[in-house]
Amino acid sequence: MAIELWRPRWGVRRAPFRELGRMERDMEEAFNHFFRGLPWLRGEAEGIGWSPAVDVIDRKDEVLMRADLPGLTEKDIQLTLQEGTLTLHGQRKEERETKEGDNYYCSERWAGSFSRTLALPAGIDTEKVVATFADGVLEVHLPKTQQAEVKRIEIKAA
Repeated sequence: MAIELWRPRWGVRRAPFRELGRMERDMEEAFNHFFRGLPWLRGEAEGIGWSPAVDVIDRKDEVLMRADLPGLTEKDIQLTLQEGTLTLHGQRKEERETKEGDNYYCSERWAGSFSRTLALPAGIDTEKVVATFADGVLEVHLPKTQQAEVKRIEIKAA
């Protein structure tokens, strides 16, 4: 008579499905990694997907938008304000050449465009918007109108 290690009945049935789930996750990860650089398969129209980092700060009297645009100049950037949306559009081009002695030469070129659209809150005075660009940082000051100011309401105990 042979002695066999006892296993619960559910463990035998679930193990193949657990393995199939793991294989599915691995395949999904592999395909995502492979297709990451193909924008037309992700539904994107432009570029490899570089997008500038943008901060939006809601202050008492204005909304401040900051965008990090390293390596660009103000001529590379377009800023539009239309129907409550602020659109930042630009084009990034770069060329790099490295030469070390007679045995090493590397030349790289790339270009791409980007676009970021931000919905603005109601009460922005579009006539007084000011944009500045310095050291690779774009700042857009969007002043609020008088109607947009928050009115604090006192609550009385009954």
